Amino acid sequence: MVLRARENSLGAWAFLIGVILAVIIGVSTASFLPFEFLTKYSPQIYAILVLIGLIVGFFINVSGKDSQTFLISGAIIVIVSRFGMESVVGSIIGIGIGDLVSSTFGALLALFVPATIIVAIKTLFSAAKI
Repeated sequence: MVLRARENSLGAWAFLIGVILAVIIGVSTASFLPFEFLTKYSPQIYAILVLIGLIVGFFINVSGKDSQTFLISGAIIVIVSRFGMESVVGSIIGIGIGDLVSSTFGALLALFVPATIIVAIKTLFSAAKI
């Protein structure tokens, strides 16, 4: 039987819930799926994603090689999502899913940017031995 550590469970659960929420929010706030509630409260919903990103950054327990892996993966997701938001809308606008993909990338950015920044700051402080 495999024993799991519980010290990282809050960060891991927040990360999983955040990714699922980001995809659901990104898909449902697209222009061809107009849900009145989600479009009306979109700033508050994205603020919740930012808060979940901060929780992930503070409570995920990454150190050493794991922090490097998280930071590289987070940076790649942030960069690709940002450039994808701009290029996808222009390239697949005829298909009609450009807004869907762009809003999903935006929701993922709202989650991953704060988490990546917090882990990067924690890694810098641990490297400086403060």
